[in-house]
Amino acid sequence: MKKQAPNSAVRTSTTLNDVRYEIRGQLAHRAEEMEKRGYEILSLNIGNPGLFGFRTPETMRLAMIENLGAAEPYSHQKGIFPAREAVVMQQQDRGIMNTTAEDVFIGNGVSELIDLALRALLDSGDEVLVPSPDYPLWSAAVALNGGTVRHYDCPPDREFAPDIGHIESLIGPRTRAIVIINPNNPSGAVYDLRTLEQIVALAEKNHLVVLSDEIYDQMVYDDAEFIPLGTLVTNTLCLTFSGLSKVYRACGYRVGWCAFSGDLDIADNYRNGMELLASLRLCSNVPGQWAVQTALGGFQSIKDLVKPGGRLYQSRQAVIDAVDNSPYLSMSRPMGAMYAFIRLNAASAAVMDDQAFALELLETRHVLVAPGSSFNTEYTDHFRITTLPDPDVLQDVFGRINSLLEQHA
Repeated sequence: MKKQAPNSAVRTSTTLNDVRYEIRGQLAHRAEEMEKRGYEILSLNIGNPGLFGFRTPETMRLAMIENLGAAEPYSHQKGIFPAREAVVMQQQDRGIMNTTAEDVFIGNGVSELIDLALRALLDSGDEVLVPSPDYPLWSAAVALNGGTVRHYDCPPDREFAPDIGHIESLIGPRTRAIVIINPNNPSGAVYDLRTLEQIVALAEKNHLVVLSDEIYDQMVYDDAEFIPLGTLVTNTLCLTFSGLSKVYRACGYRVGWCAFSGDLDIADNYRNGMELLASLRLCSNVPGQWAVQTALGGFQSIKDLVKPGGRLYQSRQAVIDAVDNSPYLSMSRPMGAMYAFIRLNAASAAVMDDQAFALELLETRHVLVAPGSSFNTEYTDHFRITTLPDPDVLQDVFGRINSLLEQHA
């Protein structure tokens, strides 16, 4: 009797070839395996406030509960009106006056809206300028929607500020858009007015859509100033992305928004395309949408957390002090967001790259960090941690990091 050939493995789409998301990749899977075996892992790879004791403001929870009855049907594909109108009011408070509720989309987190915005914009081979280092979802979403990523440098020796000359050199006939992440993940950089004005001037000159990721907009420290990009863009289209996940510590609610501003006269076809895609997924999570109006209109508790004495400020300071006191580490001081992008000294980096360092740190010291190269950098001597843990936990983390590096010194 003829033996039947075994089935071939199911082939995955080739569109995944250029998709990377190591923040939840192999190292995270290894950490899960170790936890199942009984090890206690300090996971600093993801900025997830709820895991570190940060609570969503109670008023937001109450707003959801009180409107559960109204949350059972589908909502409008763009989102419920009170949520969209609250985003409009925030835009107006910031000096962006031409946005209406029709220009706002509510999504299942900013992640979904990034995908919709790029899918509605790109044809195969169109190019998008994305910072390096970046939040890798941006690069992945460009690739998944048929686009080509062109990374512009935000080098460590410039404290991760964008290299304007490099941006200009990358612009070609297929360039459709530029992504700005400010405050920046992973570096914690907050861009000054001149830098943003130069980026906007290039975008307007070359008719690029500006995609501004501002999810950490109110999470800034010391004298850093967050400048909404929509206040600077007038002669091209600007899409501002933000949501409840970080500033309002509500990651699990999965509520984000995208607001159109700038030259809205050129936006009709694009906005209609996004609405078509939003209609295909019916609507985003409705209960969470009822928290938006309360979040944006109420007391902004994030301000107490990021000022001196606030928990986010003190944890960030603990990281700064630990790096300053380590003979093996250095970094540009993070001025925003909830991360530190830390550099191994030359001697340590010569012994092991960021991937090897992160793996050995996990296996031997039970600390999970994200290798810097997973944020689409060409250099391999950085790693990212979240600054969300309490200062005493961070002190323990850096004790483990230093012991590993001392072993290899």
